[in-house]
Amino acid sequence: MGLTSNKVLALVVLLAVLLFIGTVWWWPRLARRTWWSVSGRVGLLLATQVLLFASVGLSVNQAFGFYASWADLMGQERGEGVVVDHNGASGPGGGPLQVVDTEQVMVSGGARAGTGGQIQKIDIVGRTTGIATPAYVYLPPEYFQPQYRTRTFPAVTVLTGYPGTARALIKALHFPQTANRLVREGRTQPMILVMLRPTVAPPRDTECVDIPGGPRTESFFAKDLPEAVADHYRVGRTPRSWGVIGDSTGGYCALKLAVHHPGVYAAGAGLSPYYKAPIDRTTGDLFRGDKALRNSADLRWYLRNKPAPDTSLLVTSSRVGESNYRATLDFIDLVKSKGLTRISSIILDSGGHNFNTWRREIPATLQWISGRLSDR
Repeated sequence: MGLTSNKVLALVVLLAVLLFIGTVWWWPRLARRTWWSVSGRVGLLLATQVLLFASVGLSVNQAFGFYASWADLMGQERGEGVVVDHNGASGPGGGPLQVVDTEQVMVSGGARAGTGGQIQKIDIVGRTTGIATPAYVYLPPEYFQPQYRTRTFPAVTVLTGYPGTARALIKALHFPQTANRLVREGRTQPMILVMLRPTVAPPRDTECVDIPGGPRTESFFAKDLPEAVADHYRVGRTPRSWGVIGDSTGGYCALKLAVHHPGVYAAGAGLSPYYKAPIDRTTGDLFRGDKALRNSADLRWYLRNKPAPDTSLLVTSSRVGESNYRATLDFIDLVKSKGLTRISSIILDSGGHNFNTWRREIPATLQWISGRLSDR
């Protein structure tokens, strides 16, 4: 059973409850001062504590999507490798994008694609970068309705934080469900959502950088991903057809992609983003001594020293609870001074760096990005 399985969580909780009851039941019999009784008391208390912490840990992991599997938890993730500069790369079936599974959207009428839309699990192999990664695609109900059969749709790349899982965008952040509801309420247009994590070379955190001699992550998101999706689905091919949203690390990547590639992404929204690629044990050496690459990964440096990109940006923070509040205000002021780049913000009174905060920001974010995208 997988790390994120509800069965695993239920089993551990059940064992913790049974062991607690057993401890209460057996305690009088272990009240003596013999070595056997003392060892029994210590063993019961230790086992109860272990199961209690395991229950809490599994619950937190399911809520926040920190680790996708046991191997991911143990730092032994070996899936989805990266082939550098493997031109002409293709998926198992010969194309860069392969659908491997489908599921319904958990909304009213979700049993039928024409009323609830559909979520497709896909595998993508970048034609130019060779990067291989799984993702989820949400197709709105209109995609399957006869009156829209010749229509193209705007698309939004949606990115998790690090080391988050793409599944969390569906189960914890409810992107498909929220997008479906907003269209029904007439607040947004139907959009295709391409949901994945920015960690395309797990377990390394590549920060959407084209690492010299390493994974060309920025190129994957700026070129390979939009091309593969547009070749497979009815997606518009102009810059006005694509937007990008992300939280935390994904928020930094979303802003970076919109700033660096305005000819691809017409809008980028960063939920609780930061504005400069960090260097730590999870990233390794991202720049290999390339000063220009390091400067380019600092969005504030880029906006001060490069021509203003023709794109729209959205940033979010909280006055209490977010460490990026002051940096976000400074970033807003900087972008406002660059005439061609447009900036918007969502500033909450309070909210931490977590899923609950982002769920409060997602409806307004989807409405904002919908207003800046076109289906053709």
